[in-house]
Amino acid sequence: MTLRIDISGLPSGRVRFAASPLAELTAMLHVLAEPGHHPQFAGWAADVWAALRPELAERLREAEFLWRSSQADFLIPARPRPTLAEELDDVDRIDDETYVTAALVTTCGSNRVHFPGVSPLTDTTARERALDVAQARGALQEAFAERLLADPAAVRARVRHTLEECAGAFFDGAWAGAAVQLATDLRLKNELLRRHGVGAAIASVSGAVTLAPDGDCIIVDKVQDKATAARGAGVTFIPSVFGRPHLVAVHAPGWHPVVQYPVAEPSPAEPVSLETVTLRLEALAHPVRLRLLRTLARGPHTTAELAHFWELSPPEVSRHLAVLRRAGLLTTRRHGRYVRYTLNLPDLTALGADLLAAVLR
Repeated sequence: MTLRIDISGLPSGRVRFAASPLAELTAMLHVLAEPGHHPQFAGWAADVWAALRPELAERLREAEFLWRSSQADFLIPARPRPTLAEELDDVDRIDDETYVTAALVTTCGSNRVHFPGVSPLTDTTARERALDVAQARGALQEAFAERLLADPAAVRARVRHTLEECAGAFFDGAWAGAAVQLATDLRLKNELLRRHGVGAAIASVSGAVTLAPDGDCIIVDKVQDKATAARGAGVTFIPSVFGRPHLVAVHAPGWHPVVQYPVAEPSPAEPVSLETVTLRLEALAHPVRLRLLRTLARGPHTTAELAHFWELSPPEVSRHLAVLRRAGLLTTRRHGRYVRYTLNLPDLTALGADLLAAVLR
């Protein structure tokens, strides 16, 4: 499953790398709302919550749907600015219909509410549908959706004021440290882009982001099958310190494609693709293969030994071993005329973490 961003005919200059204060604040807010996703920042999140004024803490919880499960598209800008205030000014320039629709998508669940050709601000049916879905999500979501639809200007002003207050409460201090890491990452990315082209720069983002062989499409390994096209402003890649392990992608119709990616750690492990994780889970789903793994966990075995132990035919065992090998769960070593199979313990042990990482990506 992937997100595909069509960049055919797009000049290389339209693939850009830039830091965004607003996007990084959004990543921090997500950490505060979902600290379990970010154990490396659990201490930071606890300290921030402990120091927040009660009124600001209440307002963060009131609007957390804009950044908790997914991030509202207007919080991940396609044209990053040097300061948070400038980016918030750009958000203010978005019309009410676009803002409200993006906010409702995140409030109601990204795949549960759509408004093709109609606006919930003017269409009664669309409005009722949005409120019904918000109600099903919970009382807080329902209350937020009701306020947003009744008086979008007031809600927009309240959200902006909340984000501005975050600056003094915790963002400015955290941004000062993060900005250094982001600048280092951006120097590398833009140097690769200048010297070696789009493919090399994209390859350095993450093992989960690749350029198609024909160069016409950026492929992002996500738990979804979506497609969008880069037109006009192109594609923007925004590094994030607080966003790890997520790859956030803006791809809704009407929005320029944006990918927010985690900056590399000192010795980053290459992410395992969702395709590989799926292949391994499918390999483990068969009871015979689980029996073979139980035996291999005790040490290397040949096909004949496994067949004898489990009273199976050698061809049947060979077929199951081939599936496990394709999934990368076995290694082999030849000793004379014998081939012994060994369990790939590191990758099997990491499967749970790999699955979680793929889902969170």
